[in-house]
Amino acid sequence: MIISPEILFNILIAIVLLNFLKDSILNYLNSSYFDKEIPELINDIYDNEKYIKSQEYKKTQYKFNRISSIFSLLILLLFFYFDGFLIIDNYSRSLFDSELLISLSFFGIIYFGNELLNIPFSIYHTFTIEEKFGFNKTTKKTYIIDKLKSWLLTILFGGGILSFIILQFESVGQNFWIVAWVFISVLTLLLNGLYAQIIVPLFNKQTKLEDGELKSEIEKYSKKVGFNLSNIFVIDGSKRSTKANAYFSGFGKQKRVTLYDTLINKLNKNQIVAVIAHEIGHYKKNHIIFNLLFSIIQTGMMLYILSLLIYMPIFSESLNIENHSFHIALITFSILYSPISELSSLMFNLFSRKFEYEADEYANTSFDGNHLIEALKILSKDSLSNLTPHPKYVWWHYSHPTLIERINQLR
Repeated sequence: MIISPEILFNILIAIVLLNFLKDSILNYLNSSYFDKEIPELINDIYDNEKYIKSQEYKKTQYKFNRISSIFSLLILLLFFYFDGFLIIDNYSRSLFDSELLISLSFFGIIYFGNELLNIPFSIYHTFTIEEKFGFNKTTKKTYIIDKLKSWLLTILFGGGILSFIILQFESVGQNFWIVAWVFISVLTLLLNGLYAQIIVPLFNKQTKLEDGELKSEIEKYSKKVGFNLSNIFVIDGSKRSTKANAYFSGFGKQKRVTLYDTLINKLNKNQIVAVIAHEIGHYKKNHIIFNLLFSIIQTGMMLYILSLLIYMPIFSESLNIENHSFHIALITFSILYSPISELSSLMFNLFSRKFEYEADEYANTSFDGNHLIEALKILSKDSLSNLTPHPKYVWWHYSHPTLIERINQLR
């Protein structure tokens, strides 16, 4: 059976609508559990006042996300039904003759157009919702500078990667995916290894953890488990939010643990060491390497399928565009590929939740699980976390087990 452009167009619309419907149903199911009674094991996290505040926060977030997702859907459907892609393609062709520059300007217009349309939502979320619930510490100046920096990074990295792929597409032919895959894989490894040295300093100030009791306890623990950890950094997360975090990055001599200053302010030294023990557990269990390999394999699979379909004129004709081009076909392909991408995300989340249990167990056996439980409870309380998420929502979206699942496993 030969698929016509009209049928392919309807398939694209169906995928967009079904994806929206799936998200809407999962979000609704999750919202139906907002008022569910907190399990006895973790009912000591919130007092009555804090619990009411957490309920209000969840409901406010739900309403906001529903409005913003409907807005995004309407914009996308307008683009489909009123030839938005054709209009931008014609405009880009009026500016340039080079296919590379046409493609870059096409995606640039779409990206910045989408950014501008979503800025009101971003501002409202940061300065109204997060402000109302006591999380926001971002100033207007910081917000603007962050936006400009993120746009610049997108132009440099996004534009650079896209340019490389298009040049390979034009020069190598159908095997362009192999060269592109190798290039993106090397770039992924470099960025993961040097993320803290290259990207983080653009947005945050990092300082080495000062000598003292906390540093001594961390070094004592890392030496005990045979983990060379000389790079312990503190990041000024409090300049944007009161929410706390810690993460592990880098390989070999470049590996480091980064603690948010908000984390240090909220937890005692034993609780912080327990959090670091969890992060070291990820490293010891090779979770970081697995995640990188999973990402690289997923990228390779996507590029290979793209190479099989990218030359089909119907990909452009389905969007009412006669001039077949890489950038138009990429738009169509990205939507057609989204169900596969959803399945990949589901698989990743399944492994990720398993890895979290393993890292928790490592912290439990090598340090003290009770201190990790205390830390998890404090961080959940201070971020007004949802303690009663719907199981189906967790299964689809959560990369971490729920708090009660982690505590049950630790005990």
